[in-house]
Amino acid sequence: MALHVTSLTLSHFRSHRVARLSLDTRPVAIWGANGAGKTNLIEAVSLLSAGRGLRRASAAEMTRRPEALGWKLSAEMASTGPAFEVETWSDGGAARQVKIDGKTASQLDLAEKVRVLWLIPAMDRLWIEGAEGRRRFLDRAALSLIPSHAQAALSYEKAMRERNRLLKDQVRDAHWYRALESQMAESGVALHANRLATLAALAEAQAGAATAFPAATLRLEQSEGEMPGSAEDFATAMHDGRMRDMAAGRSLIGPHRSDLHGVYAAKDVPARDCSTGEQKALLLSLILSNARALAAQIGTPPLLLLDEVAAHLDAGRRAALYDEICALGAQAWMTGTGPELFDDLGNRAQRLIVEEADGMSEARVA
Repeated sequence: MALHVTSLTLSHFRSHRVARLSLDTRPVAIWGANGAGKTNLIEAVSLLSAGRGLRRASAAEMTRRPEALGWKLSAEMASTGPAFEVETWSDGGAARQVKIDGKTASQLDLAEKVRVLWLIPAMDRLWIEGAEGRRRFLDRAALSLIPSHAQAALSYEKAMRERNRLLKDQVRDAHWYRALESQMAESGVALHANRLATLAALAEAQAGAATAFPAATLRLEQSEGEMPGSAEDFATAMHDGRMRDMAAGRSLIGPHRSDLHGVYAAKDVPARDCSTGEQKALLLSLILSNARALAAQIGTPPLLLLDEVAAHLDAGRRAALYDEICALGAQAWMTGTGPELFDDLGNRAQRLIVEEADGMSEARVA
């Protein structure tokens, strides 16, 4: 049985004062006017997984205004094993908390339990904007396949911030750097290895699928030189480069300087040079490949969140997307402005309409 949400309750979350939904395993087609609260609904679902959700918002930003009382989400979920409950909330802007089956849980516990992938309109410019967004995209894929990736990333970022502070302050005493560089080296090599493993898994999933979406050839590039192959080599490189880093005021080598390069394989055209529609199709191909790779690894596809998914897709490719989602068996939450966008799903989907009334969003079965 695929991972799916069987019931979802929102309280004072964004524009939703309260919402209660009962669901089955089928994809969820959601429509409503712009600003009605559709994205807020699937953002809530994204918070059933580890991290800050699809908008990367703070806990305080997600509370309903003007009350600002805090918010709470609870969901009953089912998969290949026993059903379970996830609760997550924030009181008055405090950091969000998590419980699984009534017991306090960590973000790593959540990452192990619930895998969620998403595609939102802001990601449509992935190939033409800065490298940071592409690293984040790859790290989300890596986290879905390798839950411990989150800890490696946090450890690396924390040590790098401290090292950068020393560099900016022109601290020259080697004693202050050794422990930080050792931590950066260990976690940085793990971070890079996880990313490479994720690219390999995506490539295998793409190669083994019959799909209407174009394959992307992906590789990691470094802005300067090559990523050191071992923790020892990485630590040595940081030691040798301290004076140059001090002049720059930041660390100049490491996985934070990586970039994801994509090519439309069939045309041998860099993704950044493709049309808007081709870039969207490549992104969808990668999301579907990630889902297939996860299904092969853990025995069930993840939840898929596809916001305004019909944008830049012609009718043929839209129908092909729905066919692939249904063949995968994923509970995909998809939003659009009108019900006609989901006609090709027929009775293969459950349908919700989201409307705004008196400053509140209301979600109901259509």
